[in-house]
Amino acid sequence: MIKSMTGFGRGHKVLNGRDITVEIRAVNHRYYEFSSRLPRAYTFAEDKLKSLLQGKISRGKVEVSVQVQNVTAVSEKITANKEVISDYVMALREIQDELSLTDDLSLSAVMRLPDAFTVVKAEADEEQLWGDLKAVAEQALANFIRMRETEGERMRADISARLTAIEGNISFVEERSPIIVENYRKRLYDKMCEVLEGKNVDENRILLEAGIFSEKTAVDEETVRLRSHIAQFREMLESAEPIGRKLDFLVQEMNRETNTIGSKVQDVEVTKIVVDQKSEIEKIREQIQNIE
Repeated sequence: MIKSMTGFGRGHKVLNGRDITVEIRAVNHRYYEFSSRLPRAYTFAEDKLKSLLQGKISRGKVEVSVQVQNVTAVSEKITANKEVISDYVMALREIQDELSLTDDLSLSAVMRLPDAFTVVKAEADEEQLWGDLKAVAEQALANFIRMRETEGERMRADISARLTAIEGNISFVEERSPIIVENYRKRLYDKMCEVLEGKNVDENRILLEAGIFSEKTAVDEETVRLRSHIAQFREMLESAEPIGRKLDFLVQEMNRETNTIGSKVQDVEVTKIVVDQKSEIEKIREQIQNIE
């Protein structure tokens, strides 16, 4: 099944007291390019995330966004500096008696004393953090891949329909070719009759000229190769492997064969077909620019 290079996937879980959200976005790119936006405590996981996604994504410019909110998990530890607070209280008691001040010392006043409390970041368990983040990232990745596959199926159906249209054009050219040669033979015969006034018209010479014309305008090789390219195209569309670059090569070859037909066959009807076919090939090319 082919996959689109563009996609979006979101994962969300509450694990070990943390509300974790992971979003994955991707747009077209020739290679795999990864970027991320992580909370500071999770920067250690950037390479792990990159490897996790790279195992499932071969091409595309991928951006991962991670948001984490603590629900019940403790991220900071607050410690009271009892000796500092005691010193403050003793000093305040001393000046209270000396200056006859009212004793209004309260807990809220103690909280405002400089250096009375120390806030320490709780030591993070990186193994647990990564395990939780990985679980949510895998959920987002599954949704991301599902969207890519859905878009890829739509693209496959569109491309298949255009390949069928091109096959119809090829059949028309194959059926038209002998008619073009016969029309040339008739025009040549009429011209010679006109020049010679119907006397001594060399039938063998006309057949020879028609044969030369037929060889110059023959497009059998081009139509056979086109059909071969289309068969390969259809086979690749069913492949589970990344095929974007291979399809790009086939499109170039199909365009080349179509141009050759247009230059060989100077016929109004075939010229119209060539123009239509080049338009279909261009639309296919636009589609495969977004295939992984």
